[in-house]
Amino acid sequence: MEQIKAKAKKWGNSIGIVIPANIVDKQSIKDGTEIIITITSDKKTKVKDVFGILKEKLKRNTQELIDEVDEDLWPENE
Repeated sequence: MEQIKAKAKKWGNSIGIVIPANIVDKQSIKDGTEIIITITSDKKTKVKDVFGILKEKLKRNTQELIDEVDEDLWPENE
């Protein structure tokens, strides 16, 4: 298994990638060889994209969460 970083390029009506020759040789890839490609993105998650997304999921405010932790750590009825 090999991992490479490649840039997608427009080829006619399609998008293609170039597999470096050393990988082609090492893996014995020839015309017609079926390969499996896993695609990931280098796109970085930006704070502005995720800021506030948990607001709707958190039904309690920060003080309520702190109070709950305090009760678990220092119960009054001991």
